[in-house]
Amino acid sequence: MLPILKPVRGDGDGWVLSATGAMFWGRHGAAGLLLRAPLPDGTRAVLLQHRAAWSHLGGTWGLPGGARDSHETAEQTAVREAHEEAGLAAEHVVVRAAVITASVTATTSGSDWTYTTVVADAPHPLDTVPNHESDELRWVAEEEVAELPLHPGFAASWRGLLELSRVTPLLQVPR
Repeated sequence: MLPILKPVRGDGDGWVLSATGAMFWGRHGAAGLLLRAPLPDGTRAVLLQHRAAWSHLGGTWGLPGGARDSHETAEQTAVREAHEEAGLAAEHVVVRAAVITASVTATTSGSDWTYTTVVADAPHPLDTVPNHESDELRWVAEEEVAELPLHPGFAASWRGLLELSRVTPLLQVPR
């Protein structure tokens, strides 16, 4: 008989209470991957995650991402979470930039809680495999992202991220 394997949880899993009483996931902050890829018509698409109904703010669209562990950089967190939630292999992702897109004063950790959006490129829209945290994963044209019911944090940062994307050309990533 095979042993039952339990998921490995990182030391970053847990909620942080902000000074305003709001709760944020990730004891050491959180990060998500804004993965871009060229479509056949030359426009860009980004990979979005339709969050599972049971999850915090489920039913909204956002980025694959999650809690940052104490030993990780934001880039490492975003790539790890994209692998866990979307089945993306790190060797197909080229990190371009990391931008803190949310910061709040936390009362439980004694420091600021931050969410870092890591912008990365892929050679084409990669195949994905959703885990239990996703109802769906979808490549969405950049111009269509705002039409979806977005996670409030992602919605608040999308305009700035779109501007960054427009001035940051896609890398020619090897296939």
